[in-house]
Amino acid sequence: MDGGTLVKKIRKDGKDVYTCELCGLGYSDEETAQACQRHCSTHNACSLEITRKAVYFPEPD
Repeated sequence: MDGGTLVKKIRKDGKDVYTCELCGLGYSDEETAQACQRHCSTHNACSLEITRKAVYFPEPD
């Protein structure tokens, strides 16, 4: 794993959630969060295919 795919692990509603540090969406598994972060950093946008697997959505600022 390269440094560009590090994701943040948080605890939400008693479950581990892995978040993309670029868009903030959270996933139940680290691999999907890494895929999201790779896509976000490469395309400066989210992938609909990946984001439909999100289980956590950050509150807007």
